[in-house]
Amino acid sequence: MKPNDKSKIIYGHDTIEFVTVAVEYCAFLEKSEGRSRDDFYDTVLKLLPLLYVKAQLLPSVESEGDFLPQAKVTEDDYNWIRRIVYDIITDEDQYLDISYENAMETDETQWKSLSEHLADIYQPLRNFLAVYQDGTEGCMFDALWAVKDSFELYWGLALVDAMKRLHYTKYSRSDSQPFDAEYDD
Repeated sequence: MKPNDKSKIIYGHDTIEFVTVAVEYCAFLEKSEGRSRDDFYDTVLKLLPLLYVKAQLLPSVESEGDFLPQAKVTEDDYNWIRRIVYDIITDEDQYLDISYENAMETDETQWKSLSEHLADIYQPLRNFLAVYQDGTEGCMFDALWAVKDSFELYWGLALVDAMKRLHYTKYSRSDSQPFDAEYDD
């Protein structure tokens, strides 16, 4: 691939829109300490669907492996983001996941963590953005491949799981309000 072709991809419309939403997501999490739960949920529930769509629209690229990005997010960074989220959602962090795939194959259920999901999304995005900030085109191209590949393999599913949990928590009804209550005249 010619260097000019790489530039068209790394500065292309879909890529720049993904970068924009990724910046918003990472910055939001980094500045969320002390936010109310409602404000946090409202914002994250708007950012995650955008992030998912923008990741799907990223161009398919093949890494040449020359400039594979080094991880910039340390374990301490990851834990810092996870702690910020956990401090906001506290008792709503851990949840039991019973997926259809698992239910068919086994009797086991799985405990999951919303703060972990959101940190799992943050980590590859922040690593990707660090490379884009440096501005070295070969590295940017490989970082684009890496973030799309990890979306397809890992953080896309974490995003879907997080949205499912956030939606359920935000819109779940209390036991005192029957489902049909809003339809009674």
